[in-house]
Amino acid sequence: MQIIWDGPESEHWASLARCYDVSTTPPVLAAELALAWADIQRHHPELPDLAAPESLIGESSSACGAELSFERLLHEAVHGIAAARGVRDTSRAGRYHNRRFLAIAEELGLDHADEPHPSSGFSLVTLNPEARRRYRPTIERLGRALKAHSAATATDTARSFRGPAARHGSSGGGVRVKAVCDCGRNVRVVPSVLAQAPIVCGGCGKPFRIPEVAAVG
Repeated sequence: MQIIWDGPESEHWASLARCYDVSTTPPVLAAELALAWADIQRHHPELPDLAAPESLIGESSSACGAELSFERLLHEAVHGIAAARGVRDTSRAGRYHNRRFLAIAEELGLDHADEPHPSSGFSLVTLNPEARRRYRPTIERLGRALKAHSAATATDTARSFRGPAARHGSSGGGVRVKAVCDCGRNVRVVPSVLAQAPIVCGGCGKPFRIPEVAAVG
C-alpha cells in the first residue's frame, strides 16, 4: 500500500496549510516542488509521497525558521520519514524538534549546532557540503522556480486584482486527482500541472499519468 503523506501532525504545519489559499498556487512551482521531493525519495525510498506540494508555499514556518527553499523541503522530508517510522520527532505543538528529529536530519544530510535552541530544539538545520553536492541540480532548478514565483507574486500583488471566483477556485481548476506511474507509486496532482510538463517518478524514471477512470468527469 502506497503511503501519501499530508504533513506532520503538528500545529505549525496545520497553521501553514491554513494560511495559504492553495487555489492560487502557481502550477509550475508546485510541479517543481513535487520533482524536488521525488529526488529526495530517490535517495531515501522510505520517504512517503507528498500529497500536496502546494501546501508548502506561503508564509514561512517559525518552527522551521526558514522561508521556502530546498533546505526547507529537506527539513519537511525529515518529518515525513519520522511519520513513516512512527517516530515522535517534535513536542510543544510541533515547535520543539528533539534529538530523534536530529538523528533523521543527519541521515538526510542536514547539520545542526551542538546545542539545541531553548524553544525550537534542533529545528534550525542546514545542508552539509555532501548533500549540497548531491542535490545541486535540484537546488538550482528549484531556486529558479522560487525566484520566478517571487517575481510573479510581487507583480500580481502590485498590478492586478483577483476576484472572489479566482481566489476561491470556483472553476474547479485546483482539484487534485491521483496520478500513477508504472511501478505503482502515486501522487495527488492538479491535472493542469501534469499537462504542462511530465512529473517523473524517482523510483522507476517513468512519468506519472492520470488513469482514464480518474480523468473522466
